[in-house]
Amino acid sequence: MTSYEEAGVDIAAGERAVELMKARVAKARRPEVVDDASGFAGLFDASALLRYRRPLLATSTDGVGTKVDLARRLGVYDTVGHDLVGMVVDDLVVCGAEPLFMTDYIACGKVVPERIADIVGGIAEACALAGCALVGGETAEHPGLLEPDEFDVAGAATGVVEADETLGPHRVRPGDAVVAMASSGIHSNGYSLVRHVLRISGLSLDSRPAELERTLGEELLTPTRIYARDCLALARAGGVRAFAHITGGGLAANLARSLPPEVDARLDRSSWTPPPIFTLLQEHGDIPQPEMDKTFNLGVGMVAIVAPEAADAAVRLLTSRRVPAWILGEITEGSGVCHL
Repeated sequence: MTSYEEAGVDIAAGERAVELMKARVAKARRPEVVDDASGFAGLFDASALLRYRRPLLATSTDGVGTKVDLARRLGVYDTVGHDLVGMVVDDLVVCGAEPLFMTDYIACGKVVPERIADIVGGIAEACALAGCALVGGETAEHPGLLEPDEFDVAGAATGVVEADETLGPHRVRPGDAVVAMASSGIHSNGYSLVRHVLRISGLSLDSRPAELERTLGEELLTPTRIYARDCLALARAGGVRAFAHITGGGLAANLARSLPPEVDARLDRSSWTPPPIFTLLQEHGDIPQPEMDKTFNLGVGMVAIVAPEAADAAVRLLTSRRVPAWILGEITEGSGVCHL
């Protein structure tokens, strides 16, 4: 007789993973979460939206890309869960939306309960940091499609913003200031190039380059900084026109998405020094500067465009919240281009 387990799917391991993650998921709640005894769906009390005059729901979905390969090789799994939340909720907050709830999806070649629990635990802890509830998820075992130690993660979140408080290009004016918020490192974009540099250079994940204060592997797995609550606090303080989440495409391309067609952003490269990991990769991979610019965040993970009179206060507020920030540039008349 043939069984599902003989085909490579271990139902008992999946149930064990659920039990292991329960306590950690419980930390990622909001008062609006309603328990569904069946567990087939996540419930959220929409009456919370009644306090809005005209609530707009915002939604975002993303993954972590090939950074999961480095997590697999190093046997560290909670950090990519953290990365997943950062990639999703910080897209939501760009329009001014408060993240409300999130769901995740994990595909793997073989369910290892402790590994799945670590991934979901990282997701839950990051949701708590973002003020977002983790209301559900799915773990799928794909034997024969993925190798036993291979996995991938994805997630989606929903947020809400008052219609007349939506941030974006329509608010940006010449004379506005551009405020940078430091990244924690590479975040979750450009890892296909990172892995290529590792292959051609012979750099080892266990090595401790002189430029770094820890091993290369530890540096590359640094979790994505989550800006959601900081951006919302900045928006509440007043003067914010728009945000730009610096992900795939780099600083110039992502900031240009938040510009109207009649202005430019002029940034000052001398206003910051990219963290050493970027210089290390550039030198060992012989990567031209234009390629670096369009692949990595180079140390700037989020940008706020603010009214000129609010710029200094914005930097002070972010600094008080332990987010390194500085004046990166200004908005001028132009044609929707970011000059870096």
